[in-house]
Amino acid sequence: MTRLLKSRKLYVSSALAGALMLAAGLYASALGEAGYVGSEKCKECHEEVAASHAKSLHSRAWAGKSGYGCESCHGPAGDHVNNPSRESIVSFGKESKQSADLQSKQCLGCHSASTSLAYWDMGFHKKEDVACSACHSIHKGDKPTVNQLETCFGCHKDIKRDANRQAHHPIIEGKVKCSDCHNPHGTLGHGMIKADNTNQLCYKCHGDKRGPFIWEHAPVEENCLVCHDPHGSKANKLLKERVPSICQDCHDLTGDSHAGTPTDSSRSSFVTGTDNKLVSRACLNCHSNIHGSNAPSSRGKEFRR
Repeated sequence: MTRLLKSRKLYVSSALAGALMLAAGLYASALGEAGYVGSEKCKECHEEVAASHAKSLHSRAWAGKSGYGCESCHGPAGDHVNNPSRESIVSFGKESKQSADLQSKQCLGCHSASTSLAYWDMGFHKKEDVACSACHSIHKGDKPTVNQLETCFGCHKDIKRDANRQAHHPIIEGKVKCSDCHNPHGTLGHGMIKADNTNQLCYKCHGDKRGPFIWEHAPVEENCLVCHDPHGSKANKLLKERVPSICQDCHDLTGDSHAGTPTDSSRSSFVTGTDNKLVSRACLNCHSNIHGSNAPSSRGKEFRR
């Protein structure tokens, strides 16, 4: 019995060794036939990149797994060895000679299962030919996340300007991140926001503005962006204009109850609508529930307390 067990173990060991040798042979054959040269060949010219990559997230993810190493992302390097140019291999970044779509496809080969990339093909970045490598580092970085201020503001200069204005969401202070509101990998909504529409996104933080109200302010119900600029503004409360200008964009005093008419003796003679900025400078002093009111009767209808 002992001899039988030993013979079986020897047989299994031999079979396993044979399988490994066969796999190694097939791998070597594949390298040669498909133009792969192996990562060691890449290191001969790209020592610094290889050293940096060894400490990266990608390196740890591929550790202990069989594959083509560098060529898993960059493609077969056989031609590149003979012609060391960016055109002869899949390269990444601003100096790449390949299209953004081809660069991203290399990444999506592994990352397509990620739920955050479910709407990549419908996203603004994809449509504008922004490759993954435009934001993400491939060869370095312990974490897959990016410095959002540096990365996003690198392209979105107008948002950087707004975020540094007097009234702004605390983006530059680090209390609010771009990804709190947007999914850079794509969504079904406009502006790649992480909600069905703008109001639903705003209500995630500003739930007191959701209502329901007995008296609803029409522009509030329609879209928060009618009055507010979410990234930053020169006016308080992220308003697009200062009060009363923003109010009078809709409420022209020529026909408003505050203005009266030229024949209305109960009011000042100058309140005729021709110079309507002279009155009602502090609309919100009286109409303090401007987002909506639950007060009874006419006070609620006028968004008063």
